[in-house]
Amino acid sequence: MQTDIDPRSLIGRKAFDRDGHKIGTIDEVYLDDATGVPEWAAVRTGLFSRDAFVPLEPSDVAEDGLHVPFERALIKDAPDFGVGRHLSPEQELQLYHHYGLAIPPPPSTDRDFGRLAGQED
Repeated sequence: MQTDIDPRSLIGRKAFDRDGHKIGTIDEVYLDDATGVPEWAAVRTGLFSRDAFVPLEPSDVAEDGLHVPFERALIKDAPDFGVGRHLSPEQELQLYHHYGLAIPPPPSTDRDFGRLAGQED
């Protein structure tokens, strides 16, 4: 997943499963609280269906939409947390487990935000 992509550019685009079948349309993109990097997309799976959360890593963005490397059935069975709300850390863990993804390490806390730009150590 490209980390420099504007998350707003994904909204309204089509999402496809690993076999190239259309899953639905991206409704929302969720950013990681610590890094601000796009992490999850909520995909509307049908007119009267719910949104399914899909991971943006290891998905690929192409001209025709988002390609998610998972089977359609697994995507449609993802936990349903509703959209328009913040994902809690516990909900994110459920999604990582559902997709069998490794849980990313917490961001480094050894950054020195107090140092001025251009200053040497």
